Amino acid sequence: MDIRQLGSEEQLPMELLLLADPSERLVEDYARRGICYVAWDGQAPIGVYVLLPTRPDTVELVNVAVADAMQGKGIGKQLVLHAVEQARDMGYATIEVGTGNTSIGQLGLYQKCGFRMVSIDRDFFLRHYEEPIYENGMQVLDMVRLSQDLHK
Repeated sequence: MDIRQLGSEEQLPMELLLLADPSERLVEDYARRGICYVAWDGQAPIGVYVLLPTRPDTVELVNVAVADAMQGKGIGKQLVLHAVEQARDMGYATIEVGTGNTSIGQLGLYQKCGFRMVSIDRDFFLRHYEEPIYENGMQVLDMVRLSQDLHK
C-alpha cells in the first residue's frame, strides 16, 4: 500500500470520501481547502483522509475512510498514523479530529493512535446535516472532539 498526496490534476475519490461524510457539499468544501491523501493498492484507491488547516499551528484530520472491502485490515490505523506524521512534518503543534458520538470503533482507533478526548459539540450533526445519520443502530447527534500534541 502506498499513501500519497493527491495531485491537483487528479480527481477526488468521492466514493471513498462519502463513506465518512454523506454530504457531498461539505466534502467538496473541505477537500478544496485541505490536502487530500489517498492510500493506493496498485491503481485502486482503498483509503483516504484530508488534513485541513484550522488555526495557526493546528490542523484537523477529516474524512478518514477505507473501502468497505478493505476494512478490518489495519488500513485505517495506517492512515491515521500517516496523518499524524504528515502534520508533524509540516510543523503543526496540534492535530485534531472529530467523530460522531456513535462511532465506537473510530473513537477507539483515534485513542490508540495517541488522540485524547477534549470536548463534545452537542447536536453538531443535527445542525449541519439535513438528513439524520444513523450508525450502530443509533442516530448520530454529537461530535466528539479529540486532539494530539505533536511536540511530544
